Amino acid sequence: MPFDIYDTIIIGGGVTGFSAAMYAGRLKLKTLVISAVRGGTIILTNDIANWPGIKQTDGITLAKNIEEHALSYEGVEAIDATVTKVSKKKAVFVAETEDNKKFQAKTIIFATGTEWRKLGVPGEKEFSGKGVHYCALCDGYAYKNKTVAVVGGADSAAKEALLLTQWTKKVYMIYRGEKIRPEPYNLTRIEQKIKEGKIEIIPNTNVTEIKGGKFVYSVILDKSYNRSKEFKLDGIFVDIGHIPQSQLAKSLGVKLDEKGDIIIDRAAQTNVKGIFAGGDVVDTKFKQAITGSAEGVLAAYSAYEYVNNEKF
Repeated sequence: MPFDIYDTIIIGGGVTGFSAAMYAGRLKLKTLVISAVRGGTIILTNDIANWPGIKQTDGITLAKNIEEHALSYEGVEAIDATVTKVSKKKAVFVAETEDNKKFQAKTIIFATGTEWRKLGVPGEKEFSGKGVHYCALCDGYAYKNKTVAVVGGADSAAKEALLLTQWTKKVYMIYRGEKIRPEPYNLTRIEQKIKEGKIEIIPNTNVTEIKGGKFVYSVILDKSYNRSKEFKLDGIFVDIGHIPQSQLAKSLGVKLDEKGDIIIDRAAQTNVKGIFAGGDVVDTKFKQAITGSAEGVLAAYSAYEYVNNEKF
């Protein structure tokens, strides 16, 4: 049964959001989680080996376990919807969804995460889903015994490349920098795949155009590779970072940094009283599922203190 006024509304249903909901439930806060898609981006990861106490799991399992834990507490609810507006009415916040439903709460926790950053080159939009992809786990199986490229050089790009080797004939990593920069564990795995001829790195190079007919058949590079700027590929997976989904927070006067991340303190508090945040959408330098989960817990505890110390 929905409450007239919740103690907290958590916007975002990933690891951070449901970790916040779990702890809010422990603290007996009336809690509502609103998310368009449950699980967050971690459900696109098939190999998680850095969650304490669990040597290996996958993103779907981890996200589902945290969600089930949160919803096991009385007073914790979740709905599937997109929040289009958040405003403040006297002492409470109002979250409005795309179907014009309104929910009131004493506090808001933003766990809205990020979206994939696009290359912004000709052909990217036209061939999205037709050779241009942003998730190896989602779409890599379609490239069995084919040749693909991953654009990017960070740890997430390395993990995408490693996953793609399960299906593809060869994976090229096209990176604008001199050297790719994954975590040491994944760098060792990449180096092994290079020895096996499954991965090859093309450094100091950018993709300037994506070409195709019905599907992608090549990319244009800003410098020659094997004496040509046109490089034939069956598919391209883009992993060049993410854009924080902080627009709703900004509309409430929450301060953002130059990247658009929500600025929080060590207690997951923003500059606006009653608004807290955690996960990939905040200005924490090291963004991992475990750090987002911890920030969600801190946000829930800060919301608990706020609810119990303020007059409504």
